Amino acid sequence: MKGILLAHGGYRNLKSFQVSQLIYDLTVRFCKRFISRFSRTVDQMVQAARSGVQNIAEGSQASATSSKTEIKLTNVARASLEELLLDYEDFLRQKQLPLWERQDPRRQNLVRSRFETADQVIRWIGQEQKKTSQPLDEIAANAIRTLIFVACALLKRQLKSLEARFLNEGGFTERLYHARKSYRKKLA
Repeated sequence: MKGILLAHGGYRNLKSFQVSQLIYDLTVRFCKRFISRFSRTVDQMVQAARSGVQNIAEGSQASATSSKTEIKLTNVARASLEELLLDYEDFLRQKQLPLWERQDPRRQNLVRSRFETADQVIRWIGQEQKKTSQPLDEIAANAIRTLIFVACALLKRQLKSLEARFLNEGGFTERLYHARKSYRKKLA
């Protein structure tokens, strides 16, 4: 079956997966600290963050036999993160806290830092709070929003790459057909 199954998995090496996993870890901590555990919002936010991570992994694994499934699940991951983004924006709006603008230097500083762990981001949030005396929840929500923008941009690029790969290489059914046709030709 060489040539029929595409390389698949490897999602742990995807930057989109790594950033999404970081967002998930931060969201769990954010909800524990800043949102009442009795609020339905907690479950919604945690599940949206989790969905971002899990759908990237599932799509990557499914890619061996279904480009369609990989593309679909990658897009579901992106949609889940967009939903989470709205939850953070709702949080800030309801608390009458500002949204950081696109050109805010804190956003740029955070992105340039390329943190890999939730602890690193939390330390950065604490340092920002000491420098600015702004509320911790404002800085945390905006920092996570920034990471969501990064993850969504990475997923958008990933979707374009998956589309190009599908157009160039075809799908599983096409590979099956061509492999069987080639095999029969050798027998004849």
